[in-house]
Amino acid sequence: MKIKLKEIAHARSGDKGDAGNVGVIAYDDKGFEIIKKYLTTEKVKKHFEGICFGKVERYEMPNIRAINFLLHNTLGGGGTVSLKHDAQGKILASAMLRMELDI
Repeated sequence: MKIKLKEIAHARSGDKGDAGNVGVIAYDDKGFEIIKKYLTTEKVKKHFEGICFGKVERYEMPNIRAINFLLHNTLGGGGTVSLKHDAQGKILASAMLRMELDI
């Protein structure tokens, strides 16, 4: 069965220098169990292929049913030096929520 991530979670994103920061927060405990199992660093890296040129780090925050991802080498140097339209990574959350999970 395939579901879109936006069906079970919401997200926020921003920048940490040249790294995009995306927090994915499940709506409920069941959704959190799904994202813990299926939302891997490999899946996120593949989803952002052509945008994320560095490693992807993942940090679980079970007390708020969230997973935070750092996408290194993604923002063209960061907000003050990048020529990208979204040098601060604000659109990354919307892009992440379009991902399909095969559960």
